[in-house]
Amino acid sequence: MTLPFCQLFLCSLVSALGLVSILPSLNSASAAVSGCPTPALSRFQRHKVVRGETLESIAQRYNLIPTTIIGMNPVLQDNGAIAAVGSVLQIPPYNGIVVEVPRGETWRQVAAKYKVRADSLFEVNGCQQDPRIVFVPGVNWSPNGVVTKSPIPIDTGTPNRASVAGYPLTQVATVGLAYGWQINPGTSQVFFHSGVDLLAPVGTDVLAIAPGTVAFADDQGSYGKLVIINHSGGLQSRYAQLDSIKVSVGQQVKKGDLLGTVGTSGTPSSSQPHLHFEVRSSSSLGWVAQDPKGYLKK
Repeated sequence: MTLPFCQLFLCSLVSALGLVSILPSLNSASAAVSGCPTPALSRFQRHKVVRGETLESIAQRYNLIPTTIIGMNPVLQDNGAIAAVGSVLQIPPYNGIVVEVPRGETWRQVAAKYKVRADSLFEVNGCQQDPRIVFVPGVNWSPNGVVTKSPIPIDTGTPNRASVAGYPLTQVATVGLAYGWQINPGTSQVFFHSGVDLLAPVGTDVLAIAPGTVAFADDQGSYGKLVIINHSGGLQSRYAQLDSIKVSVGQQVKKGDLLGTVGTSGTPSSSQPHLHFEVRSSSSLGWVAQDPKGYLKK
């Protein structure tokens, strides 16, 4: 989907909601922060209804529930949720709703209002600091405005934690920056830190915390040189800001195998050399960040 179409969709949505005053801010609604996922509002698709299709069959095709598609398409609300042949529907990447964020409201307040994880909301919207329009995942649209949770879970939790546990360095390290909401020392802005920074000299060996398959091993934006390992139980570990990479995609690794060395590549969030380490779990929104603390075992 191209940016002009995304903006057209947002303009239509804004018009339907009567939020004309926020039109000047639409350009920023599609801008992702470097190293973050593409915002959900930039990932909408168009679907042209053909003969024989129903709202239920279209929803099943995109792994959505019918009410999600109804909520994104006012024409379905007007004609009793009948998808007319030839009509073009807006299809979101996940179940959820699009809402305006009141001025001055924080991510935590938006997340609390809709009972979703604040970090998931933050990442799904491209890690933007102050968006005016956001996609709220895992929430069902309702004609009477009642918010309910989607039957597809946002977060699968921490399956098989005991089987995915270890330490990514040869020695226990000091934490330079913890997981969770932090204040950027350089800009004083609040941001979500999706992993933990473990202080270590450049060149220190970086080790796999558990057996798995290398899913990524290359440069990746603000992550710098990055290795991603997929583990059993729908878990994934990430090792970023590396100086060198010693594995390749598709390689099977064992716990303690050498993955690379500590470096300062990418855009580190801590001023001292460190390993940026993450654990993520598979969910309906992709790989959702978990607190790595429970997985770090020396």
